[in-house]
Amino acid sequence: MSAPRKPKARAAGSRARRPLHQDTPTRQTAARTKGTIKIALLHGPNLNMLGTRAPDIYGTATLNDIESEMMERAVKRGAELRSAQSNFEGELVALIQLARNWADAIVINPGAYSHTSVAIRDAIEAVGLPAVEVHLTNIHAREEFRAASLTAARCIGLISGFGPNSYYLGLDAALSHVEASRRSHGEAGKRQRTKRR
Repeated sequence: MSAPRKPKARAAGSRARRPLHQDTPTRQTAARTKGTIKIALLHGPNLNMLGTRAPDIYGTATLNDIESEMMERAVKRGAELRSAQSNFEGELVALIQLARNWADAIVINPGAYSHTSVAIRDAIEAVGLPAVEVHLTNIHAREEFRAASLTAARCIGLISGFGPNSYYLGLDAALSHVEASRRSHGEAGKRQRTKRR
């Protein structure tokens, strides 16, 4: 039996390619209460064009710039970060499903799919991982159709309007959430052991 495939970081401009089958999960929920925190960083359509796409709206930072800073910040926090970008809804769904096998949380910018994708919303809900949605721009200050996010309703939070800092704040929020969850699981475990004595 071959080992589960591990997603690799992708350069900006590349299209994420993942198998559409789901490997059998190899990590139990209990195993996620200790060890290195693992974060899946997912970018949706057109984010590979950051730096050249409407810089007056999205800024001049490229996706590589943002990912490099995210990697640095994750390492400083003792976390592992894997990232992927796709312009295709089905591939993003597959990436979310694959994260279930190895990640503790997801930081996701679904891009325009935030406003249209029931499939991505359902995938976030189905995997049961805490997810933080991020957007470079303030989605509530733009066109009316961008103000509603279908996907954010299944995330633990939404951060938008701070440019690349939205990503960095999203990473901090995801890591803090997992750390707090681990502490509470640890305390619950201690209480259970004490009751059994």
